[in-house]
Amino acid sequence: MGFDLGRFRGDVDDELICAICSGVLQEPLQAPGCEHSFCSFCIKQWLLRQMNCPVDRQPLTTTQLKAVPRILRNLLSRLNIECDNAVFGCTAVVKLDCLTSHCLECSYNPKKPVTCELGCGLIIPKDELKDHNCVRDLRSLVEKQQEQISKLQQQFSDLKLEVNMLKDCARAMRSSNEGNVPAIVEHFEQDEVVRWAHTLPTARVTRWGGMISTPDANLQEGVRKALIDSGCPPHIVTELMENSHERRWPLGLSTLEIRQMNRRVYDNYVCRKISSRQAVVVMSCDNTHMSEDMILDPGLVMIFAHGIE
Repeated sequence: MGFDLGRFRGDVDDELICAICSGVLQEPLQAPGCEHSFCSFCIKQWLLRQMNCPVDRQPLTTTQLKAVPRILRNLLSRLNIECDNAVFGCTAVVKLDCLTSHCLECSYNPKKPVTCELGCGLIIPKDELKDHNCVRDLRSLVEKQQEQISKLQQQFSDLKLEVNMLKDCARAMRSSNEGNVPAIVEHFEQDEVVRWAHTLPTARVTRWGGMISTPDANLQEGVRKALIDSGCPPHIVTELMENSHERRWPLGLSTLEIRQMNRRVYDNYVCRKISSRQAVVVMSCDNTHMSEDMILDPGLVMIFAHGIE
């Protein structure tokens, strides 16, 4: 519906009047052929009943409607109109394009948000202030928030279940397509690895010389369990643990002599802590800045005797 013509101060051009409601155009739209303009609400309601222009009856559909020219919008914006809250005592007359912002701040607006000064600090509509009860409304707010939390928890649970189903599906596809893993499975598994890696806190190695190049079976088993407990994707656990032994290390770590020469390079590694263990993972997704002779895919497990913060 358009604006009541009686609210305007000064003359209003006939071109700015909606032919359906006879009010001043509100959110106007235009017919493409004849260029007649109407209030958005008015013309859409009209076209639900009959598919033609209300003025000249030319065929017209909702999808054909378009925005009115800039000059028409400018003429509308310059009109002077009284405040929506005139009935409540406001005497302000503002430009049409400033009406919305004025009404939001108008002191006569019964729905103007105000802050309760009785202690609760809730922001409520001005006309509801007289019926406001701090304890009751705070309790109601808490109950609504608890409902929202419960919904979010359920959505999270459902999402977690869907993710687990996708993981199971990806593992099944990998098992049935050994040597020819579908690209979609590889992408999903890589995303899973990146998400897991980012859940681990970063670590700082202070004594690279404490690195154990040939960990025994018991030490490896302890680190393996810590990886699994941290949520490490099952399809990379074995590979990571195999990469904890120097026989699998890249060229830049392959011998004691080379490791000693590269000690300064190690500080460029992004390392992530393995909980409760003197060990870190150096994931390829975190270390794309390192050269190929310093990293393995999906990553390295480095086990230390000491020196991790």
